Parts: sequence; structure tokens; C-alpha cells
Amino acid sequence: MNKKIKEAFQNGKAFIPFITAGDPSLEITEKLVYAMEAAGADLIEIGIPFSDPTAEGPVIQEANIRALSNGITTDDVFHMVEKIRKNSEIPLVFMTYANVVFSYGTERFIKRAAEIGMDGLILPDVPYEEKEEFDVVCRKYGLDFISLIAPTSHERIRMVAKEAQGFVYCVSSLGVTGTRSEITTDVDSMVKLVKEVGDIPVAVGFGISNPETAKKMAEVSDGAIVGSAIVKLCAKYGEDCVEPVGEFVREMKLAIG
Repeated sequence: MNKKIKEAFQNGKAFIPFITAGDPSLEITEKLVYAMEAAGADLIEIGIPFSDPTAEGPVIQEANIRALSNGITTDDVFHMVEKIRKNSEIPLVFMTYANVVFSYGTERFIKRAAEIGMDGLILPDVPYEEKEEFDVVCRKYGLDFISLIAPTSHERIRMVAKEAQGFVYCVSSLGVTGTRSEITTDVDSMVKLVKEVGDIPVAVGFGISNPETAKKMAEVSDGAIVGSAIVKLCAKYGEDCVEPVGEFVREMKLAIG
């Protein structure tokens, strides 16, 4: 396991925000990382924009479109991370799609991500059965390939958990990302299944949009992941989003303790 990802879960419950790189601009994305770290974020997911983000709801899809229409490339995102790494040591994980990695060259992408100081990689469109080709290269370069578990069979959850690296991303509801008024999945049981298999942190994402839900999810897991609610703030405030996002992250972190 990547040392820094492990550390993200050592100071109580982890709060993990997600932002799309380049929305509204790369300069603002860099500032958002610093603001979220200052507000108490423990680990940050950075989305590399992709034209067909199948796991995402409309909010993050639109963020991807905005970033791509700004001409943002994978290399631009890598350069931004290099800048961030001169000022911050916060654990960082890329979240993107298999096609982004393939088109860059799998080994070239992962090697570069490790060189610039990334700690992990999440590819939501890669099922457990196809993860090997990414996982092997990630292990070679010391990057954690983060597994997702959804509300499926117990057997499958155990199978995924057995080989998981870094932390397990527990998808709280089937379907795409987005803010939901309530989460009805039995997240508690999913987390317990993972813990039966191995001692790895489990963070819950998909649908968490307010401090109450974040608190509820963190009570039964090791942390909460929030994307759409933050990306909505970026869409609403544009270039002026750094302060409202920082405030939101502070509230969420306080809520989960």
C-alpha cells in the first residue's frame, strides 16, 4: 500500500473531495487543491477530463465538457500536479477512464503519474476481471490501483476486497455519480464484508451531498468521498469558486469528525 494513502486514514475519518481538472481552469484547480487541504481534506481525487465519462451523472459530465472545451490535455494535468507537488504533500489520486490511460500508453501514463508524485489511480469503468493489466503496472511504479465495490453479491465484494490496494471505494448506490437526498444501500454490511477479508480502509462515495449524509456514511466506514456537490459549486461560482469550496470542505470535515 502507498504510504501516503495509508496516512490519509490515520487521523480519524478521512474526507476525500473530488474535482475535475481544468474546470473552470487549471489555475483554479491548483488553488482548489490548496484550499481543500487547508480546510481539512485528507486525500484529494483529481479527475482527468474524458469525453465519455460513463460512471458520472450530469454534473460531472458537464464539468468534463467544460474542461475539454478549455483544451485541457492529460499532459496539462500532469504539469499542474508537478506545480502542486512543489507546495503540497497531500495524498493525490487520479480518477479517470481506461481510454484516457490507453491512449496515453498505460505504462507511460502510470510511470509519469508516479514520477510527478501521484499516489493512486481510480478507473471506474474497469471491472475486477480486467484490472490486471493496470494493477501490475501500478504495483511496478508504487501507485495504488483503487478498487470499487458496488452493492452486488457478497462473494464478489470479498473477491474485490482480497486484492484491493490503498483503500476500497464503496459505491453507495448503483447508477451514476450525483447528489441524492438519501442513501438507502446497506453500506454497513458492505464495509463489514471488506473488513472480514483484510485490514484496508473503506471510503464511501456516490450521492453524498451534505454534512448529515457524510456523517452517517463515515460512521459506518473510514471516510466519505464527495464529488458532485463540489463540482456544482465550481459550476455555480466559476473563477470565484475557491472560497465557497473551501468552506464546504471545512463543513464536511467537521461533520465527519
